[in-house]
Amino acid sequence: MPPLASGPEGSDALRPLLATVLDALDAGARSRGGPLPAGGPHTVAARVSEAVGDPLPEHGDPGALHTLVRTLAEGAADPAHPLCAAHLHCPPLAVATAADLAATALNPSLDSWDQAPAASELETLLTHALAAQIYGHNPTPPTPSSTDPTPSSTATTTATAPTPPADALVTTGGTEANHLALLLAREAHGPTLRLVCGANAHHSLPRAAWLLGLPEPVILPTPTGVLDPATLHHTLTTRPGPHLVAATAGTTDAGLIDPLPALAALSHTHGARLHIDAAYGGGLLFSDRRRPLLTGLEAAHTVTLDLHKLGWQPVAAGLLAVRDPHDLTALHHHADYLNADDDTEAGLPDLLGRSLRTTRRPDALKIAVTLKTLGRSGLGALVDQVCDHAQHLADLVTAHPGLELHAPPTLSTVLFRPAHATDTAVADIRRRLLTHGHAVLGRARLDGRLWLKTTLLNPHTRPADLTALLRLVEGNTPT
Repeated sequence: MPPLASGPEGSDALRPLLATVLDALDAGARSRGGPLPAGGPHTVAARVSEAVGDPLPEHGDPGALHTLVRTLAEGAADPAHPLCAAHLHCPPLAVATAADLAATALNPSLDSWDQAPAASELETLLTHALAAQIYGHNPTPPTPSSTDPTPSSTATTTATAPTPPADALVTTGGTEANHLALLLAREAHGPTLRLVCGANAHHSLPRAAWLLGLPEPVILPTPTGVLDPATLHHTLTTRPGPHLVAATAGTTDAGLIDPLPALAALSHTHGARLHIDAAYGGGLLFSDRRRPLLTGLEAAHTVTLDLHKLGWQPVAAGLLAVRDPHDLTALHHHADYLNADDDTEAGLPDLLGRSLRTTRRPDALKIAVTLKTLGRSGLGALVDQVCDHAQHLADLVTAHPGLELHAPPTLSTVLFRPAHATDTAVADIRRRLLTHGHAVLGRARLDGRLWLKTTLLNPHTRPADLTALLRLVEGNTPT
């Protein structure tokens, strides 16, 4: 019988297999030789097909683990390579990856306490701690500021009793967290709730509105890259509510942060619910230097975080923080085999209302291990490191006569392009670097032009790597 990963003999069974995996990872990376496999989609598909052969053979192959892991590594886009800098796709920390292995071996499922006794308690401790990073321990709704850009003469301030400590749910990422945020808002304000967001917002927000059957969202133009308070004020004044305002702390294209304090004050003044998508920028919470960029985050009813971005976690590691935990009662669901009333009354925790999913991995373990190992200051140092890398790259672009910088970076994203190049040429440069396996750059269309996008999430990147990246772009630019 094949051995199991846990139980009395689990460790002995895993040790030789781990050695096989590590050897295969090394062999695949050496064969790849760069950030991406060379040759493009057809070449990679042919290599994988040849290596795998029949994926469901009549008789098993004891060498399949090494073969398939090596094949995957050889054909991977390696986020730990300094020239792989296209997306919000981080290289995971070794300690987080090791913790994820433990979670996989133990295989708890967080849909009932009797499947995950310790994991459920660990998740509770982690979610409360991360929610407190945003809201503090006794969050209260924001009040209008005397410096609001568009104060309302009819606004009144009422005393509000403190709510219980804020909470958070573990999700698969920003998309699920945003979906949950809209669901909670709909349940609190009814099916006529209308999403109001900027054109800079993540695509998952209007998609969630569609999935939930909400009215057509109001998508506001963001010509400067961020949501304009005056435009929002006009919309909230002229369009019938109720409204859910969705702001962004770390846009996907340029890493920009909406003016959160002004948007929060306007939302409060107009009686709108506020959600802030901080899937990218939420990592600034750990940085003493950059945390002030998130001022206003605490005013949101819900906040999306995604620690498989600026948190260096293996996928998946998302969260939705909720200022008022009473909002979570909307997720309560009863299934007698998982949360029978008499079990709950007897003290067994009810986990079914902690997610829209039933079976759930203990993704809290790797996050908790990382936070406990590095501490807030250690994780904040990594955030500062990659943001500093972005500033250095921007300085190199600015100093280069053949390159054009879109704007100084806010987070770890830098947009640039060869000066005087056409959009077609910019797209060709990116695809040429991908096809040759030399570099992985993203793309973003802003200000009516196409830009090359670098998202720097590797704290081990060196200044020489950034110089090499620009030389590759320069070398592939048509003269």
